[in-house]
Amino acid sequence: MLPWQSYLSEHKDRFVNELLDFLRIPSISSLPEHTGDVKHAAEWVARRLEAAGIEHVQIMPTGGHPVVYGDWMHALGQPTILIYGHFDVQPVDPLHLWSSPPFEPAIHDGRVYARGASDDKGNMLVPILAIEALLRSMGALPVNIKFCFEGQEEIGSPQLPVFLAAHHNLFACDLALSADSGQWMDDQPALLLGLKGLCALQIDVTGAGSDLHSGLYGGSIQNPIHALVRLLDSLRSPEGKILVDGFYDDIAPLSDEDRAAIAAIPFDEAEYAAQIGVPGVFGEPGYSTRERAWVRPTLEVNGIWGGFQGDGVKTVLPNAAHAKITCRLVANQEPDRIAELIIAHMERHAPPGATVNAYQQDSRAMPYLMSSDHPGNVAAAAVLTELYGKPPYYIRLGGSVPILSLFLQYLKVYTVSFGFALNDECFHAPNEFYRLSNFERGQEAYCMLLRRLACHTAAALRG
Repeated sequence: MLPWQSYLSEHKDRFVNELLDFLRIPSISSLPEHTGDVKHAAEWVARRLEAAGIEHVQIMPTGGHPVVYGDWMHALGQPTILIYGHFDVQPVDPLHLWSSPPFEPAIHDGRVYARGASDDKGNMLVPILAIEALLRSMGALPVNIKFCFEGQEEIGSPQLPVFLAAHHNLFACDLALSADSGQWMDDQPALLLGLKGLCALQIDVTGAGSDLHSGLYGGSIQNPIHALVRLLDSLRSPEGKILVDGFYDDIAPLSDEDRAAIAAIPFDEAEYAAQIGVPGVFGEPGYSTRERAWVRPTLEVNGIWGGFQGDGVKTVLPNAAHAKITCRLVANQEPDRIAELIIAHMERHAPPGATVNAYQQDSRAMPYLMSSDHPGNVAAAAVLTELYGKPPYYIRLGGSVPILSLFLQYLKVYTVSFGFALNDECFHAPNEFYRLSNFERGQEAYCMLLRRLACHTAAALRG
């Protein structure tokens, strides 16, 4: 057993107790009444970094919830690795569905149940403990280390673009590792290569200055709800292809290798449909269900409203109708450009007799894509293969993690997603939990990965 492995084994009970302390802090970033708790969590993280032997620890203001920074920069000639995670958590409602109070962590059957256990407090604590083990047992780290732990990921990191632009020299590095990630299954590793970007719009269609009697005015003027329905229907073909001019123009075509890698991951389409309760799958022609979910862009109507909503009948001709749209974007698509194309489409297709106002909303994220043969992924794959006894799947996901594209934009580095959550752990839902076996496995994995990254030059890791 290596010295750092012995250290991890000797202190594992203490590490679990520290995780429980961390989980007791109700650091819900979306609720103003918990602003002080998010700050408390930042202070807890800062103290824990210092206890691990990290230097220059500071809690940095962002204009919103804070960022915690720290470093250890004594590995001369070695690359600098930035480790990312977040200490804020989602709200806990509906509270009555929790088996135990969400901020009173409980351990059952090798699992710790609490809000934030998996996303992301358990995972972000893992690299801190790994680095403590290396420092205490070996006296030094194999690479230089910086930390970027934030308190606003669950609300979309709204202050992080300006913050990183202002502090890019402080966070400068050769590679980033994100602890806000997971594996495919408990016995199957995975490496995340791509995430989708996001843009959001609202469509307002107005007609008369007020609601009108449908018997007196019906048939003589445009009904805004009918106009909106026609507009929304013009966005996609009956088969699911997006009809906005220019929407697909910047997308790089899928290579045969990309499609083969996706097809190699087991997928039962009938089981998928049954699990989510739909009669069958649907989407853009020419692509598999998983390709549509992982590597093709989407345009979805998320909400639509207008007119009379109550019980019974009200013979009214409404004066306004509204819809919200979001698009999940893939590599090379720019959120602002896609929003411009959709707005132009709305203006071209506006039905007569109504006023259409389409505008972009604040939610936006750039898509992210990293090569499987990037040296950081190659090193991570070797570690995961050794730990699990099988190579990782190379996956992409339809969600958005803005920080990955922000690191690429402002720090000019790619991020290896290296966390140990599993999809069944109910993050964002009642009874969130984290497997303590993966809490331990993650600590060993980070020690192994940092040692392996020391074999690379800074230039190689920057790609």
